[in-house]
Amino acid sequence: MVEKKIVPIAFAFGNDWLLPACICISSLLHHAHEDTFYDIFVLCSPDEHLDKEVLNRLQEHYGNCNIQYRTVERVFDQSYEIRGIKTMAYYRLLIPELIPEYEKILYSDVDVIFRADLSAFYNNIELVDAYVAGVDSLAQFDKDTREYYEKTLGVSAKGIIYSGNLIINSKKMREDGIVHRFKEHAQKRYRFQDMDIINLVCAGHIKYLEPSFCVTTYFTDYALHRKKALNAYWTEREIDEALQNGIVHYNGQKPWKGYCVNFDIWWEYYRKSPFFDAKFYFDFFYSRLNEYDLLPLWKRIKILIRYFVYGRKAM
Repeated sequence: MVEKKIVPIAFAFGNDWLLPACICISSLLHHAHEDTFYDIFVLCSPDEHLDKEVLNRLQEHYGNCNIQYRTVERVFDQSYEIRGIKTMAYYRLLIPELIPEYEKILYSDVDVIFRADLSAFYNNIELVDAYVAGVDSLAQFDKDTREYYEKTLGVSAKGIIYSGNLIINSKKMREDGIVHRFKEHAQKRYRFQDMDIINLVCAGHIKYLEPSFCVTTYFTDYALHRKKALNAYWTEREIDEALQNGIVHYNGQKPWKGYCVNFDIWWEYYRKSPFFDAKFYFDFFYSRLNEYDLLPLWKRIKILIRYFVYGRKAM
C-alpha cells in the first residue's frame, strides 16, 4: 500500500464563488500523485450556508482528499473593501489560528487552475525564519503601483509578493503573534488589502518562490514580450516551466464570465471536472459568437481604431 503524503491547503469562498471553487479544487485533485492526499480546509462566513453537498462530489469523484470547514467569525466586518473584493479576502490572515493542527500550510484563491501536483512545493520548501512564501508580483515594473508603494506606503516596491498563492509558516506566525498584527492593519485603506498587509507585516521574513507557483496575466505578458526583464529574477527554465505547467491565477478578468488570457485553460479543466454541464458550456460560447455584431456602432469603431492605430504598430 502506498504511504500517503498529506498536503494541507486552505481556500476561502462563499456560494457566489462555488462553481470556480469546485473547478479550482477539481484541477488540484486531478493532478494529485498517487501518494498525495490533500487535507482541504474551506474558510467561510457564519452567515454563509455553503452548499456542502456540491463540494462533497469532489471527495466522491477523486477520493484522495478530505474537506472540512472552518467558520470565520466577524473579525473583518468593518475592514476596507475595494474593487469588489470583500472581507473574505482577509480570511487567509487568520489561518494560523483557524487551522492550528499544521505548522505549515498552503493557501490559494479559487480563481485558480492547478496544472501539477503540489507536494514538492509543500514538502521541499523550507521556510525556517520566513513567515510566508510567495511569488514576486513585479510591482516595481508598473509605474503607478511602484509609486503607490514607495510614495504612499513608504516601502520598496521590489519584492512585493502576490497573496493569492502562499505557503504559510503557521508555527512561526503563532510564536511571534503575527495574526494580531494582521488584525491591526485590517482597518487601514490599503489598495491591495490583504496583499499589502502580508507584505508590510512580514517584510524581511518572506521567501520567494519560482513563478510557476503563481502565473498571472502580468507575468505572462512579460514572459512572452519582455522576457529579458524577468531574467534578473528567474532562469529561462523557471520561466518556461511556469508558462507550461504553472498555477494559473486569474486575478483580473474571470474566464467563466468572459474572455481573458488563459481562459481556454479554465474551460479545459471545467470540461474535465465532475461539474461539467453541456448546456452551460454551450450557452457561454454560443452567446459570444456574434458579440461583435451586437456591439453599438461607437464600440465597433473604437475596436477598429485600436487595431489599426495601436495593433498594427506592434506588427
